Amino acid sequence: MKIQDVLWPKDGICTDVEMYYHSDYKRAFIKEEDIFILFQKGGVVTTDTYFNSLSIEKWRKYTKVSRVLLTLSLQGQFNVSLCWKQKINDMYVERELKNITVNADSRREITLEFPEETKGMFYFRLEALEEESKFFGGYYDAEIQDDCRPVKIGIVVCTYRREKYVCENVKLIKKDIIENPESPLYGRLEMYISDNGKTLEAYGLASENIHIFPNKNAGGAGGFTRGMIEILKRPQKGITHVLLMDDDVVVDTASILKTAAILSLLKEEYADAFIGGAMLRSDQRNIQVESGAAWNAGNLVPLKQNLDLRLWQNCLLNEQEEYREYNAWWYCCFPMDIVNADNLPLPIFIRGDDLEYGLRNMKTLILMNGICVWHEPFENKYSSFLEYYIIRNRLIDNSYHFPGWGKKELIRELIREYRREGYLYRYQNVSLYMRGIRDFLKGIDFLEQTDAEELHRQIMASGYRAAPAEQLDVPFYNREYQRGCREKHSALHEAVRRLTFNGYLLPAKHVRTVPMATARPEFVWRAKTILFYDIVENKGFVTHRSLRTFIRQGFEVVGMIFVILAKYGKAKRSYISRGGEIRQLAFWEKYLGMEERDC
Repeated sequence: MKIQDVLWPKDGICTDVEMYYHSDYKRAFIKEEDIFILFQKGGVVTTDTYFNSLSIEKWRKYTKVSRVLLTLSLQGQFNVSLCWKQKINDMYVERELKNITVNADSRREITLEFPEETKGMFYFRLEALEEESKFFGGYYDAEIQDDCRPVKIGIVVCTYRREKYVCENVKLIKKDIIENPESPLYGRLEMYISDNGKTLEAYGLASENIHIFPNKNAGGAGGFTRGMIEILKRPQKGITHVLLMDDDVVVDTASILKTAAILSLLKEEYADAFIGGAMLRSDQRNIQVESGAAWNAGNLVPLKQNLDLRLWQNCLLNEQEEYREYNAWWYCCFPMDIVNADNLPLPIFIRGDDLEYGLRNMKTLILMNGICVWHEPFENKYSSFLEYYIIRNRLIDNSYHFPGWGKKELIRELIREYRREGYLYRYQNVSLYMRGIRDFLKGIDFLEQTDAEELHRQIMASGYRAAPAEQLDVPFYNREYQRGCREKHSALHEAVRRLTFNGYLLPAKHVRTVPMATARPEFVWRAKTILFYDIVENKGFVTHRSLRTFIRQGFEVVGMIFVILAKYGKAKRSYISRGGEIRQLAFWEKYLGMEERDC
């Protein structure tokens, strides 16, 4: 059974050759007209890369794969080596496992078997022994003794007015899989798109295998849950696994095919495993943002962060497994057996729905090089309104999964948030944060009875909204922005800054420009006005220092502390004792207004 194709760089997906091959570029280069690598004599190509190595340790651990074969399509004379690498502590071990010479007057396929190894990764090396030798591609194959598991994937996408991304991904998946009889997943993949913005109908995307559902804008939680419900209500479709995928990602269908291959070969003890996709940056497509994550009571720990995946050392680092608790829903696949009428996500709109469902249901998370999506980095996606959802949903999630996180920890976080956002003059954020706490303290009834769309409109209106640069009262100067990114201060200056509450006790005298998503209080010490700027979108918003507002909110924080001390325990108990009410199909159908549409 074919388990992994040897991939090529693709326009619109990833064109960084070193993610696919390492080579002597003077002697080996890709001919794009017919997609092959043309070698001069002595040219060398290796595939110890993110996309074209084979994670043998994980294939052997989680699946029934035993014998691994490699098929290559070649023309000319080559020295072909099967190779292996492993990282042990700070040491890298590598070995040539097999070597043969191939003479091919015309294009032909050769198949070689890898010796048995249970750690690290497999790859191959090609050295041309004559001019004009050509490599046309290949694939890894595995011999399987037992029957493969039946796999049919339902891709669920939740979208809100991101037609460009959705249309591109639907077009790609249709071309490569849904309408391609040669695809291994032909006839075994459908898409379920929750259209929270109710704008996709005009694009004519719906078909027999692509289902679009205009949906109440109940956030990512509501959209993804709607897709799961639609699959749940269609057992005749035979969907075995659901793949949740963000609407604004770039995906290579090779990731989906590799996911399906793993699912079909899982050992019995891993039949309920989740398969996660790493997030790579869309602006630097060789940089990994996250591959799995740990919750840590809300102090999120992204794993394998900021790795340059052009380097084989980092690909080997990815092979090492570590403690992980969930995978974000930009790409997360799990069995439909987990989804039932009593086990749906929580209605928490955005931020925390994916991790709570993972904490509740995930026993094993499989992460493998080559399964990924590309997504805009988070530092380019600042949204003020998230302050509300981050704290409210963190408190809800901790009620279930970290009940030891209590009043003291919340009070400490509240004071830290007040100080940080107050020092940045983002007073609206402080108000949003306290509103999130107040709404949590109302208990589970608030979550059950609140109209999520109307609440979200209120929250959006309460935060800072970025405007185009030409509409701002403060002009943007790149020099100031760059200083705001890098400025450093002495230890004495830092001590004075803290003693004066970031300069509140001193006259204000500066106008500062800082990055919108990564601003820190020390960058704006004694500023009277701050421009928070998004250099990617050329948008920003402005805040002004107000000692009166800072003091007033300080008193509000003190009042909130007394409310926390009085109500926190009761609110947490309401979620623990009645949490099942908001995970049920009947609740969700009413919450999303599906009952009315079904009548």
